[in-house]
Amino acid sequence: MTLTDALAQRIIEAACEKARALDIAVVIAVIDAGTHLKAFRRMDGAVLGSIDVAIKKARTAALFEVDSEAVWEYAKPGAPAEGLHLSNGILAAFAGGIPLRGAAGEMLGAIGVSGGAVAQDREVAAAGAAALFVPETNSEK
Repeated sequence: MTLTDALAQRIIEAACEKARALDIAVVIAVIDAGTHLKAFRRMDGAVLGSIDVAIKKARTAALFEVDSEAVWEYAKPGAPAEGLHLSNGILAAFAGGIPLRGAAGEMLGAIGVSGGAVAQDREVAAAGAAALFVPETNSEK
């Protein structure tokens, strides 16, 4: 499975749909396994500061191959890798970043969402990630 442009756009659309259902405006970043931006959307009304945060959440999830909030368990004071979140210059160790894996478990990239409450960001990211396994339409082929 490959993270194509069509698939990245489908992930963005699913995330936007969830954000609208929650009545929030967010920024959504989809990156590939190399942490390069593949697709991006700033919904009308989403604050500018969320742009960088969404990308950082996605990169955190991709670099460590776990949900972004899981990194905090290693990075928090007294944890095994205290201060880890300060590395790479790009980490955001709170919810809203989810790795994107193919059907065989291979890393495709990640989605990062910012703009709502942290729990809402995670919910929107999860909706986007779930779009990986929605059958493609003829327009996506």
